[in-house]
Amino acid sequence: MTKVNKKRLSQYIRKLYEEKLILYETEYSGDPLISFLTYDSRQVMKNTVFVCKGAHFQPSYLKQAVSKGAVCYISQVSYEEGNSIKAVIVKDIREAMAHIANLYYDNIWKKLSLIGITGTKGKSTTAYYIKSILDEHMALKGGEKAGILSSIENYDGVIFEESHLTTPETLELHNHFKNAVDKDIKYMVMEVSSQALKYDRTKGIVFNTGIFLNLSQDHISAFEHKDFKDYKEAKKVLFSQCETAIINKDSSYFKEMEKEAREGSKSVLSFSLKEDADYRAVDVKHTDSGYRFKVEGKNINREFSLNMKGLFNVENALAAISCCHLLGIKDTVIEAGLSKAKVPGRMEIFMDESKGVRIFVDYAHNRLSFQTLFDAIFTEYGKVPVSIVFGCPGNKALGRRKELGEISGQLADFVYITEEDSGEEDLSLISKEIFSYAGKGKAKAIIIDSREDAIKKAIDEAPQGGVVLITGKGRETRQKRGILYEETLSDVQIVERILSNES
Repeated sequence: MTKVNKKRLSQYIRKLYEEKLILYETEYSGDPLISFLTYDSRQVMKNTVFVCKGAHFQPSYLKQAVSKGAVCYISQVSYEEGNSIKAVIVKDIREAMAHIANLYYDNIWKKLSLIGITGTKGKSTTAYYIKSILDEHMALKGGEKAGILSSIENYDGVIFEESHLTTPETLELHNHFKNAVDKDIKYMVMEVSSQALKYDRTKGIVFNTGIFLNLSQDHISAFEHKDFKDYKEAKKVLFSQCETAIINKDSSYFKEMEKEAREGSKSVLSFSLKEDADYRAVDVKHTDSGYRFKVEGKNINREFSLNMKGLFNVENALAAISCCHLLGIKDTVIEAGLSKAKVPGRMEIFMDESKGVRIFVDYAHNRLSFQTLFDAIFTEYGKVPVSIVFGCPGNKALGRRKELGEISGQLADFVYITEEDSGEEDLSLISKEIFSYAGKGKAKAIIIDSREDAIKKAIDEAPQGGVVLITGKGRETRQKRGILYEETLSDVQIVERILSNES
């Protein structure tokens, strides 16, 4: 197990001074060796540095931390509850966390081959494709499976959990890295969200490979990005934190991203389904289970199979092939790993045999992913009647309500608006806003608060030979209600229960 070398409190303070983050500090006698960093007062132990952060932070948390052995707190404001310990007041608590986390964990990420993926859609799928290939590679070498940090699951050799954030908060992120190193994991594949880049969760980390997939308007709200420019600029940060950038040439923002990457990364490669690129997919053909296609490029000319529907997934597969080829993985291994790749809750297909209705469970949750999902269905099955079940989250990506409402209202025949992590916002208000847009299209739209009831009604009412799309939650087993996550059945579990006629 990798040992964290304890450092004295003065070393953390010195680091924050070096980064010009400290506004002021209070007096404190002694210079203890720091045993732990946390912002969770329940985890505090003797000689902990406690970080005060978050919209829901309460001074009582600091009081509890002091009683349990905290010797210092770092915050953007001072609190009377921390008068008995050292206070370090900083300009930016998120940036401060990144610096002290790197110091505490001794830059342990350097012992991993780190692959970071960003984009508006396709991050999860690409991450799982890469992981499947790397797992195949490591199995042949007798090594450990690749780690993954995604919007679906986190796995680091110690922790295997359902994810609540696309990219973990800074302290959790570095702990995942340490766990992976302790378990002799060589590769860590991770989604890198615009929020993580904007708010410094990955600051100080250098990815061996950074992948840019695509960009469209999303995550615009008072709680995320103030406008599209802010969202786009956040995505660009990845290029200043990676050695090699791999960019989708088919993105309408390719030239802008390429220019940014050439300024921030050591090398830049491209991939495309349409144009000449370092890696290009050609001769794309449908198969019963997915696609067969050839990849041409630098030292590669080979056919690959993908066992997932949706032409957009060929693009994700090409990104994964480009990445793994760059990492020196043999083409035969890439082919084997990709052919086995599965993504939990992504384009999972079920069949209601009684009516010949196909049911798709997918994580599609924004304008670009909705549009490509509908395109994939109509390309694959023609103009079949389509029903869709979805909702929108509370207090984030507010534009989705209009965008998804309009797309579903125009392209679907039946729209069932339901719960999808409403959080601290009133579910009925979210649903009514979506309905105000969906109801203007050709679709028949209704609101059903219970997600399970909405899915059941959509399947029951689906026309013969139709398609039911259940989007947004996939295999997630929790709903965010208020500030808590409550256990629920996943969309997959609900569908399986309905199809097996269970009560």
